[in-house]
Amino acid sequence: GSAWGDWALYADSPLRAFENELGVQAPVGFWDPVGLSKDGNVETFKRRRATEIKHGRISMLATMGYITPEVTGKFPGYLSPSTELK
Repeated sequence: GSAWGDWALYADSPLRAFENELGVQAPVGFWDPVGLSKDGNVETFKRRRATEIKHGRISMLATMGYITPEVTGKFPGYLSPSTELK
């Protein structure tokens, strides 16, 4: 057996509420190293999942906003004509 015991024996664990969620895969199962979902609250879990997806999308857009001008070039002209900032 495992040093931590058999997961099948922990049938009353609140973490069992998330065993069938998208992204849970063997052999790890539901992985929550910080313990944010240890209370088993499904609404909080769904809110955190949606927030994580939103932050990931914003991060991807920010990365593209940084890379795109370097690849495609920049528009000519001034950002601030009064201070002559190009």
